[in-house]
Amino acid sequence: MREDLARFDRADAVVEFATSSATVELAAQAIGVEPARIAKTIAVYSVAGASAVLIVVAGDARLSSGDFKRRFGYKPRMLAFDDLEPLTGHQVGGVCPFGNPDSAEVWLDESLKRFDTVWPAAGSASSAVGLTLDELERFSGAFGWVDVAKDWRDEQPP
Repeated sequence: MREDLARFDRADAVVEFATSSATVELAAQAIGVEPARIAKTIAVYSVAGASAVLIVVAGDARLSSGDFKRRFGYKPRMLAFDDLEPLTGHQVGGVCPFGNPDSAEVWLDESLKRFDTVWPAAGSASSAVGLTLDELERFSGAFGWVDVAKDWRDEQPP
C-alpha cells in the first residue's frame, strides 16, 4: 500500500501495528481514536457481479441496504471471502479505499464528513493511515459522495 500512497508523497503516513487492526474496535484502540473515526471499507459486488463497489463509511455506521438500493439501483451483496482479494486487491481486515484494481469503484459516505481526519486500513490487517477527507477523496479516486449509511446520525463528534 505504501507504493500507492507514494504517488502522493504520503507513504510515510502508513502506521504499522504489532497487533491486529482488522476491526473498527481494534483499529481505534491501536490508533487511540474513537471508533467513529475509523474509515471502514465495505466491499459489495457490482450490479453485474464481476467487480467490487467499495463504500467507505465511518466506523460507527452501517450500510443501509435500502439507501444503497435507492442510490445504485440494486440490493447490495457483500463480497464472498474467495472473491475479496481478487476483486479488491486486499485480504480480510486490510480492505481499503486505495490500491484497488481499476475495476473497483470507490464511493465515500456522508457519515465521514463529521471529521477532519479519518483512519482507513492501509492494505493489511495491522496497518492504517490518517488522512484528511480531501486526501481520502483524491488518493482513493472516489467516484463521489453518497448517503447510504445508517446508525450514525445520533452521534456527535467530540
